[in-house]
Amino acid sequence: MTILSKISIAAIMGAAVLVGGCATGPTQEQTGAVIGGALGGVIGSQVGAGRGRTAAIIAGTLAGAAVGGSVGRTMDEVDRMNVSRALETSPDNRPVAWRNPNTGHSFQATPTRTYQASGQDCREYTVIGNIDGSRETITGVACRDAQGRWINQ
Repeated sequence: MTILSKISIAAIMGAAVLVGGCATGPTQEQTGAVIGGALGGVIGSQVGAGRGRTAAIIAGTLAGAAVGGSVGRTMDEVDRMNVSRALETSPDNRPVAWRNPNTGHSFQATPTRTYQASGQDCREYTVIGNIDGSRETITGVACRDAQGRWINQ
């Protein structure tokens, strides 16, 4: 079994535990942590060989879970739709701002670089959020999938 298969199975099992253990389902933070951890592990599996690769997978999984948890904690579906709108309609370096009516949090998404990778349109972006009086900055890269949706990389 490849390391990628093991990571995928671990991510699916983690998600099943989160969903199965809660009558109300996983929180956004839990979902973000599982997805972020899985993606971080996959990215880490592409680095190095032998023990170096194992360390990269562990580091990538932990970092991905932390970042995914942070994003899941602060942004809901309204916010993700607004980030997608900014990626879709805003030129590079032109911010799109909004205030989430459900949470009261305000955000500003700015696409910073547009490019092609493996035949896909991709955009680097920065999101600045004001959450309960505290400023948080999130950076990322999103690429279009086959259905035209922006998917975080």
